[in-house]
Amino acid sequence: MKQIGIMLSVVLLSTAVLEGAMKITSLDKYKAGNSQKDWLIDGSPYKAVIYRSGDNKNIILSNGLIRRVFKVSPNCGTVGFDNLTTGESILRALGPEAEIVINGTTFKVGGFSQPRSANRAYITPERIEALTNDEEAMQFAGFETGPIEKRFDYKPVALNVDHNWPPKGVHLRLDYELPEGATPGAKRKVLYKDDFTDKTLDSGWKVHASKAHPRSSFINEGKVGEISTLANTCVYVERKLDPSTKVVQARFDTGTDNVASWGNGIAIEWKNKRLKFYIRPGENAFGLWHNDVGERLIGIGEDGPDLSKPIYLRVRLGNKKIYCEASNEGKLWNNVITVDNTAQGEPLLVRIGKSSRTGGNDDFTAPHLGELTRSHVMEYAAYGAAEEVKGEKAGSGVSVSVHYNIYDGLPLISKWITLENNSAKSVHLNTFTSEILAYVERDSRVEKSKLLGVETRPNMHIGSDYQFAGMDAETANAVVHHELDRNYTSQVDYLLKTRCVLKTYLPKGGPDVDIASGETFESFRVYEMPYDSYDRERQGLYRRKMHRIVSPWTQENPLMHHVRTVDWATIKNAVDQAAEVGFEMVIMTFWSGFNIENDSDEYIANMKKYAEYAHSKGIRIGGYSLLASRSVGGGNDVVPIAGERARFGNSPCILSGWGKDYFRKITEFYEKTGMDLLEHDGSYPGDFCNAENHDHPSYESSQWLQWKVISDYYKWCRGEGVFLNVPDVYFFSGSNKTGMGYREVNWSLPRAEQVMHTRQNIYDGTWTKTPTMGWMFVPLSQYHGGGAAATIEPLDEHIDHYERMMTSNLAMGVQACYRGPRLYDTDRVRDMIKRNVDWYKRYRAILESDIVHGRRCDARDIDWILHVNPTLKEKGMLVVFNPLKEKVKRTIKANLYYTGLTKKAKVRQEEGRAKSYTLARDYTIEVPVEIEAEGFTWLVIE
Repeated sequence: MKQIGIMLSVVLLSTAVLEGAMKITSLDKYKAGNSQKDWLIDGSPYKAVIYRSGDNKNIILSNGLIRRVFKVSPNCGTVGFDNLTTGESILRALGPEAEIVINGTTFKVGGFSQPRSANRAYITPERIEALTNDEEAMQFAGFETGPIEKRFDYKPVALNVDHNWPPKGVHLRLDYELPEGATPGAKRKVLYKDDFTDKTLDSGWKVHASKAHPRSSFINEGKVGEISTLANTCVYVERKLDPSTKVVQARFDTGTDNVASWGNGIAIEWKNKRLKFYIRPGENAFGLWHNDVGERLIGIGEDGPDLSKPIYLRVRLGNKKIYCEASNEGKLWNNVITVDNTAQGEPLLVRIGKSSRTGGNDDFTAPHLGELTRSHVMEYAAYGAAEEVKGEKAGSGVSVSVHYNIYDGLPLISKWITLENNSAKSVHLNTFTSEILAYVERDSRVEKSKLLGVETRPNMHIGSDYQFAGMDAETANAVVHHELDRNYTSQVDYLLKTRCVLKTYLPKGGPDVDIASGETFESFRVYEMPYDSYDRERQGLYRRKMHRIVSPWTQENPLMHHVRTVDWATIKNAVDQAAEVGFEMVIMTFWSGFNIENDSDEYIANMKKYAEYAHSKGIRIGGYSLLASRSVGGGNDVVPIAGERARFGNSPCILSGWGKDYFRKITEFYEKTGMDLLEHDGSYPGDFCNAENHDHPSYESSQWLQWKVISDYYKWCRGEGVFLNVPDVYFFSGSNKTGMGYREVNWSLPRAEQVMHTRQNIYDGTWTKTPTMGWMFVPLSQYHGGGAAATIEPLDEHIDHYERMMTSNLAMGVQACYRGPRLYDTDRVRDMIKRNVDWYKRYRAILESDIVHGRRCDARDIDWILHVNPTLKEKGMLVVFNPLKEKVKRTIKANLYYTGLTKKAKVRQEEGRAKSYTLARDYTIEVPVEIEAEGFTWLVIE
């Protein structure tokens, strides 16, 4: 196994070994924390540690805010996930740590075997104690602990940011090996196959056709396998099974058979048992009948197989379990339900088609036989045990490690998996599920609402670094799925359609890649952060604190000028003006003529000259490049499959010849010019590509491999100190900013309306973003039309509006893209800008701190927000705007809880004399304010 960094001491362990039960005695015993401090005000008491339980049976990952518990024998898996702030259990049922599909074979990673009768609504200590090993799952082989390692290099920009990198905390790695006898890629012996294309039925089949209707048959109009019969009657074929049968598989087209318990499926008989696994198309569900469990209805849900298309059913007979699976294509299988294998002896016979509710030959009672229907058994196969690959020892070579990071002072766990191939041959990773968490439902709806559905997502933030085409984690999500728990039979929803299992996996069967001998595959990362309330502000503060710690570059917040023209005179003037007024960045914006793809020596030399001049003035400089939402032609564009389209209509494939050359050019551009800023529009939006001449082996692999290119490039930029404006949430991959959230055409509205939209957009955009994570817009020159009424140029003529736009952004801690050929056109405008920038820099620390939302701008009365930071001298700053045409006096009731103040607060309006206030029991104070017409004021709280 690959070693993980520098090992911690005292509470942390070097490589553990198996010797009967896993030895974990080198870890300290678990000690419960008792701090009562709110971590959002003071997170210092909450240090991440790894302990062992007193009975030496569990490894415990905790920081006093959250706790995840792993039982390490007879296998290893999560048996507890707790919110220590509320005392609530997040986990209601057990499962494996992960799941992988290699060479078409599915393996659970860790976890335990438990009785199917176990109630999946809760977990008891007795049930945990009684867990047994699932011998078909990957087996626990050891663990390592250490500090959190950096995900990539980070070269910070010194702009009021606490650059703790990597974050403080601990890392736990759990290692698993393939079960004994497992040989990924081994082919199963084909015992019998029939595709029912012959005109006559193989003599080994015995036909049963209902007597309830004269047209009941398995051969309809000369078509073998086409079933014609009444809906609730039996027509099937049966044959004896080879005693060595391990897999039975059949493909069905349900046609017009819209039935329930008499649906098409597979029935298997043993000496003392019978199992029927079948399709219930009328209910968009699967069914199971088994002697031990009776009849079960398993709802499919929107993310399951599509019953309107032909579908494969498969029954795998394990030593201790029977796995009932389904797939539309017959490649990646959906595990529908698992039951204990309690049958005596070998399987005796199989029935394929429409058998009875219990897999027999009895029709439903009249008059409930239904209408005449047609369906089709398309093919059948039986397979024996997997055969070992020549030259490979069963179970050798392939291992999976499950990784966890838990952070100091933050109720967050990140999780990912690595797959290491130390076998002599490459293995194919079809797909993986890196997290499987059966969580407690948030609510209890018996019926599914047509409007709401059955949405019971847990009260926690769940995100990942695998996100596309969105400015927030929810809209950009690609891998976080909330699914059904078909084994949770005591849930209140009759059709078992409550979404109460978290699974994280790639869409459409990815990554679909080969892992060569000696190589290691690393998955995306998942971030799980339980909330302690449903308060919108508090939940937002959780999210913002997460980014401050896990992606600190998002707190870099330079003042930026978007320059429309790239000739030397314009750029030199822009740099000079930026330096004069205190701006920190010049961006050669879209439509400016900047061309990062021009790699001629002359152009590179010219851009190097620009960079050197800007840096001599203390200004960062770079430019704009459009990646997606354009066509580059020449066979280099994304090729969608039939029925799909590229997200933006047209986009290049990153793995085309053009795409590879593009990333070479933009990498070399920064290396050769020394520029240090990229505004990367479009970014990669997650398009799949079906082209056969691009550098991805399949359609399913194309998204994963393109994401790897773009995220690795952004990580390279972060290590080189290249600032990244990216209009998608690539924060975990190194991007600094995305849009705060605005509609571009609104910047062509009349100036007064733009001011209102600015404050509304910032108010709405900072619930889950810090002020530094989003950019706004100020059109100094015309943008998207609007003419003279929409633009600030000539700047001196509209200086009052210009200042209102500046203060609306700066007072809320947000930077805007000031787009135009110049920042000022007169000394008066220059002085106005410098005055506001100087004020901003004086109070920068508190202005870029968290926002507590007050009154949203509505142009009818004052609007305000409160900046808070308990670690600063200025614990808070109340910024207040008056959109009205007359001077106003108001009293604002502000909650100072998140300032950390508890009894007294000193408050001064602007640079006036401070007045002392006593906080009420709810941490509020009532402050009078006086604001000029269309004016702005601020109050410092200490």
